[in-house]
Amino acid sequence: MWVFIFLYILSLNCQNVSENSTQMYYAKLKIDRSAIQNISSKLNFNVKGNLSIEDVTMTTKCKENNNGNKTCKCKEGHKWSDEVRLTGVDCDEKNCTLKADSNSMCTLSSAVDITGRFTLEGAEFESCLTDKNSGTYKVCHNGLLNKMKIEYSKIRGFDSLAITQFSVGSVIVDFTMKIVSDVSSGELFNKSTALTKTLTGKMTLETKGIVTLDISKTSVPYDNKTVVICKTERQLEAKPNWNLQRKDGEFLITNGSISTVEDEEKISTVTIKHVSELWQGEYICLFVEQEDQITINHKANATMDICLKPKIDISADPAFPLCKTESTVFVVKVKCEIKNTTETYSVSWQEGAIEKPMTPADKVVNCKSGGDSSSTGSPLVYCNFTNECNQTYGASMKVEVIYPDEKYCSAEGEWANTKAGFTAEIKCKDKAGTRKRKCSSGETGREGIWGDEVSECVEKDLASVLETAAISDIGLGKLESNAAIVFERFVKVTKTLKLPGYANINTSVTVFTTMNEKLNLTTITNDSAIENYLYSSSHLLNKSLEDSWTKDTTDNSSLSMAERFMISVENLIKISNLTVGTRRENLQVDLCNISSCNINVFNVTISVPGGVNVKTTAFKQLDKYLPHLDNKSEVNSIIVSATAENANDISINFQMIKPRPRNFQLKCVYWDTKNHKFSSEGCDWKGPSEEGRCDCKHFSSFALLLSKEPLEVPGLTYVTYVALSVSVLSLVVTLVIELIVWSDVVKTSTLYLRHTAHVNICLCLLIGNLCFLASSSNPESISDLWCRTSAVLKHFCYLAMFFWTFCLSATLLHQAVFLFHKVSRANYLRFSLVVGYAIPLIIVFVTFLTCNGGAEGVYYFRKTCWLVYGGLFKGTFYTFIIPVGAIVFINVFSMLVVIMKLVSHHSEIHQKTDISPEKEKAAAKTVVRSIILLTPIFGVTWIFGFAILIFDLTSGPAAYAFEYIFTILNGFQGFFILLTTCFGDRMTREALLRYIKKKAPASSVSESTSKSEVTWKK
Repeated sequence: MWVFIFLYILSLNCQNVSENSTQMYYAKLKIDRSAIQNISSKLNFNVKGNLSIEDVTMTTKCKENNNGNKTCKCKEGHKWSDEVRLTGVDCDEKNCTLKADSNSMCTLSSAVDITGRFTLEGAEFESCLTDKNSGTYKVCHNGLLNKMKIEYSKIRGFDSLAITQFSVGSVIVDFTMKIVSDVSSGELFNKSTALTKTLTGKMTLETKGIVTLDISKTSVPYDNKTVVICKTERQLEAKPNWNLQRKDGEFLITNGSISTVEDEEKISTVTIKHVSELWQGEYICLFVEQEDQITINHKANATMDICLKPKIDISADPAFPLCKTESTVFVVKVKCEIKNTTETYSVSWQEGAIEKPMTPADKVVNCKSGGDSSSTGSPLVYCNFTNECNQTYGASMKVEVIYPDEKYCSAEGEWANTKAGFTAEIKCKDKAGTRKRKCSSGETGREGIWGDEVSECVEKDLASVLETAAISDIGLGKLESNAAIVFERFVKVTKTLKLPGYANINTSVTVFTTMNEKLNLTTITNDSAIENYLYSSSHLLNKSLEDSWTKDTTDNSSLSMAERFMISVENLIKISNLTVGTRRENLQVDLCNISSCNINVFNVTISVPGGVNVKTTAFKQLDKYLPHLDNKSEVNSIIVSATAENANDISINFQMIKPRPRNFQLKCVYWDTKNHKFSSEGCDWKGPSEEGRCDCKHFSSFALLLSKEPLEVPGLTYVTYVALSVSVLSLVVTLVIELIVWSDVVKTSTLYLRHTAHVNICLCLLIGNLCFLASSSNPESISDLWCRTSAVLKHFCYLAMFFWTFCLSATLLHQAVFLFHKVSRANYLRFSLVVGYAIPLIIVFVTFLTCNGGAEGVYYFRKTCWLVYGGLFKGTFYTFIIPVGAIVFINVFSMLVVIMKLVSHHSEIHQKTDISPEKEKAAAKTVVRSIILLTPIFGVTWIFGFAILIFDLTSGPAAYAFEYIFTILNGFQGFFILLTTCFGDRMTREALLRYIKKKAPASSVSESTSKSEVTWKK
């Protein structure tokens, strides 16, 4: 039997070279198989020229077959090249079936294939760029090839070198080289360096064979662990780069949640904990060595196949079969679908399903309830997919049959019949996700009630961004680079799509939360990535998306969508290497690195004494979306977040969304991430003098809360009701007394003027107090008409009362200054009517008309049925308080003039005559008595009302004290008027006593009455 033996011969060439060159020669020998062992050691060849044979090695042994082919086997240390394995029949690394006339032979396992690019400088080889058939090209080509061979042939095992092409860019030479023995990178560097010095230029080489790759030769089962090993026989001066080449691109393999890269001496491994379709492709192990003008890439590559897992979507048509009667039998089509894949699956259905090639399976269902699930009841259907690694994955569903006695929702549009208590689903058109609609039981009959449609449709591009974010840290690519890609794609989506709907917003927020989790332990240094996620953050807070945010139905036990968004963006900003602030429509970021920072974002000023690396973020609209379950307050500022190093204290001066009404409390709060709510711990509000300022002892996300109800003074309501009730009774008594004693006391023009004023003051105050009592007990229970009417009456009556006090004080002032000038009753009455009623009427009328005809919230408050106070010089309240203030000032001035006149009169008497101490005391009593008598009737006690305006209830105890003083003094004003104008006036008192005596029977006039009269006279 004859055997073909292939040999290579290593010869030395000692001519014209400073050191020996080598060249490989190949021989084919046909001998009898039995003679192989006898002649192996005696082989010798004659080679022409100045050559000597150094080594002869047998590489391949072949045996002829009868079918025109031959079976060849590589000797130890040799293997079939990739090219031969592709052209042969049933080839592996050691064995291959070839055609009988083939001269292919095995190569050394350590053989190295080299491809290179030599960029030449200068014009010496420009003729190599000419036509390949020209003589100049051939001369240039052969000359350059010989010069390259002179250097590279000095490498032991040099086999061949060929120039593949020339290209422009100076002169670029692409070449291939083969060395069939072990070669070091140092030797390649030496020969290449010598060549670049001889022929000036730079060179890049890529080797195959120095580095080897061990990878699974069979398909790896899904979710299994696998290891890829990269080896080199010599220690290389570089660490390897791992890459995975897939159809959709090339990815750097790094340490991640799925992959682990470990480098040791001469070996590097990639461990993949859970393989999936993401890890299928060509693995490339690359060592890059560089020295001067030489770059050598040592490369090994191999492909790994993975048995895939199908994503099965099972559905039934109809999803809810409707039974008319128990005897009905019908066929349900069950469909199992998967995405397009390269994997070959075998599919099986459950027993009892009717299978047809390439079509859904049919399941026979009858309408008789009960029995086994295969023929009666709601059957369970399933399908199984088995991959090439014999891994089986299944999906199942229960076909919910609507039996004759069960309730259901009738088909409506694209929504099919649905069983009560279940939810119908429809796949979104051109989007990811589903639309859902729940069917609830009706009260009567079989008819159910359709609920509102809930859309979970997400833009496909946005869903793809989320999928990319989820795998950004598995080890395919550097995390920061992957994050930059995610944010770049995300910003494109947010710029091109409006992203309406809760599902889109929720998915967008999930992108942020996912990237926050992935990047939590890193620093973001990519400026474009930072700019992109800040833009997307601002876009999601657009006012046009408010409805999408407010549809968040997350319960308080878990993070709300707004909280997840805020925490994620805050942390991303914290770990970002920001150099300058950013100003977006709905989000502003500013930073400070000096010892004392003052930052302004959206007109909110933040001060951090002694802080380092301070970053402040302000969110518009977010205050509306964070869950706030406290019904007693509302958020009244934007959300401001701050972080800093080496600092604990922070001062924030907020700009409030709406002004703080009087006596409404503000609270400084931060977002408590543990309890998912606002908390005031560690934060203090600085009070009404700096109502927007908060001082806190920690850093977080801050806001201002405004109470929905004003602060209340304890017991003040009861005091008011009691005081006003007493006042009303007192005023009624006063008017009755005035009516009784009028003819007795009104005997002069002065007394007429005085008592006329008293009566009108009492009348106006009485009506005002009655309206106050009628409308303040429960304002919300009375009609809008009565509330408005009450406000108008109180406005007019209280103003009229004060203007009548002005008339009275003007009269007293006139009498005190002009002792001998008398005013007629008619003139005084005309003056008093104009001032006392006409002027208040004009003020109320004009105010009413200019406030949209007394509109609620403009002229009066519904909760108080009183004038509107909107802050300093804002609101209809000032049409009352300004005239009252002026009148009280005039009244006090009049009182002072009267008192000064009394004091002056006493001084004149004292100068003329000696006055005893008793008379001195009597004079002092006269002054005090004048003050006491004039204060209530002049309304001087209302001065405390101005103190109430100055001191807000949030100011502290002083404000509460003024509230009590004002309420008591003015609530009992009617009572004080009774005491001073009736019982305190001698003429009125005597006239009243005379009236009582006249009306009382003679027998009832006792000694005690007489004593009482004597006492009063005193």
